[in-house]
Amino acid sequence: MENSDHLKERVQVLLADAIQVPVDMITPELTFGDLPQWDSLGHMEVMMRLEEEFGVEVSADTIAALISIPAICSYITDRPTAHQP
Repeated sequence: MENSDHLKERVQVLLADAIQVPVDMITPELTFGDLPQWDSLGHMEVMMRLEEEFGVEVSADTIAALISIPAICSYITDRPTAHQP
């Protein structure tokens, strides 16, 4: 399992790419809705990319809970099948 700083960086890059903003706009404190680009459509793009990048399944119930970088990192860390090279 990778360390939490590396995972956080990977999630920040993924999030920036998904919502098409510079990675320096993605701070650890950022939450859903803080940027206009991280709206409901942007959030769905983030969820799809999480599934692709980390090999985790994001259920409809989980989507509403994954609204911050710490929440996303915890979700990935809690999945033993997640791709965490």
